[in-house]
Amino acid sequence: MTSPRIYKVEEAAELDLDEILELNREFVNESLVDLLTGYKLPRRFVKAGGLRLEDDQGDEYLDFFCSYGALALGHNHPEVLAAIDRVRESPNFLAISPGALTGALAAGLAAISPGNLQRSFFCNSGSEAIEGALKLARAATGRPRIVAAQEGFHGKSMGALSVTGHEPFRAPYRPLLPEVDHIPFGDAAALERALRESPVAAVVLEPIQGPAGILVPPDGYLARAREICNEHGTLLILDEIQTGLGRTGRMFACEHEGVVPDVLCVSKGLSGGVSPIGAYITTDAVWRRAYGTKRRALLHTSTFGGNTFACAAALAAINITVSEDLPARAANLGGYLHNRLGEVADRFDLLREVRGKGLMIGLDFRQTRNRLTGRLLNKVAAMVAIQMLHRHRILSVYTFTNPNVIRLAPPLNVERKDLDRYVEALDEVLANHRTFPRLAYSTTRVLRPPPVE
Repeated sequence: MTSPRIYKVEEAAELDLDEILELNREFVNESLVDLLTGYKLPRRFVKAGGLRLEDDQGDEYLDFFCSYGALALGHNHPEVLAAIDRVRESPNFLAISPGALTGALAAGLAAISPGNLQRSFFCNSGSEAIEGALKLARAATGRPRIVAAQEGFHGKSMGALSVTGHEPFRAPYRPLLPEVDHIPFGDAAALERALRESPVAAVVLEPIQGPAGILVPPDGYLARAREICNEHGTLLILDEIQTGLGRTGRMFACEHEGVVPDVLCVSKGLSGGVSPIGAYITTDAVWRRAYGTKRRALLHTSTFGGNTFACAAALAAINITVSEDLPARAANLGGYLHNRLGEVADRFDLLREVRGKGLMIGLDFRQTRNRLTGRLLNKVAAMVAIQMLHRHRILSVYTFTNPNVIRLAPPLNVERKDLDRYVEALDEVLANHRTFPRLAYSTTRVLRPPPVE
């Protein structure tokens, strides 16, 4: 075991890759380090700006992953960093006095949100935003029951995990919240049946299921879900943590169908990826039913929620998103990338489908067989992503719950030339895809979990 010690920041910044891996293996998450090193993924990155990363060997990489889309403006956007610098001498948070930037950011979110969404609750992550939205719904309606979608992903804290619809994430933590039911995503009839059974506080949906494989529901599904919720007095919570703030070609994905939810959850791109922040935005009427008295004002709070530094970053990010019309840019460049990737799919049968909206795109690969064992391989997307990294220095990952889908979430201000570089690299990798089975066999062997004692 490495001896514990207290590092100075300057010392930590100079650690080499082996030292970084060892510290994380000993004091953070050994299994995760082994997973990443099994795929030969870790690098010692020393510089980041926009789409580009640089390692300690001076090699440049393109980041098409961007931390699940959280880096909506790319790495270290200078205007966002300048905004934080502008308030560096201000108190970061005070319990006895509302923050100027907190109120200003809430007003900004109300300005860009659809319909009559007005009041914001600030926290530190998407999972916390979902937690707050679930508590809001139960407090406002007096009903306990929640309906969510199968294979949906809303976070890994207990409440958020309860509405997450992927069983492998849920199983180790049972029992979860009671009275949570999951129905097929995109099935309006199933939703209607569920709401007829007994009163429901809220329906929780992603406009596009991201971790499940960039699954886009049938046209009209969200609009019909809105109607069904109205008919039953049920709140509609839309999780736009990944789809919101321009990612799909509109400021919020629900706007593609003209839908206004009762609660809108945001996080990942809210600060441009510079500072942890999450929020839900709701109507004045819903908020007043839940927390509209002095006695109930402190029922749900967050120590760091709405802090000055995070709000400054978020305000700067929103201003950039609006002033540069990044939703329209995402729609335009996303259409261009989708078409170019479609041409690749036409050439290579291994790429089964290209789907998504705007700059939220999924590449769905067919399974292939291991030439040594004859078994079907279930991590084709992982193999493609590994080749993209090793051969072309392009970062991408497969989705949480579908290892055959690569998710692309480049910054909304990405340049067309970089999209072209990605397509050309993918074309070359797929042209040489016969090397995948041997690679998959070796990494599968390395990553096989140990037997349970």
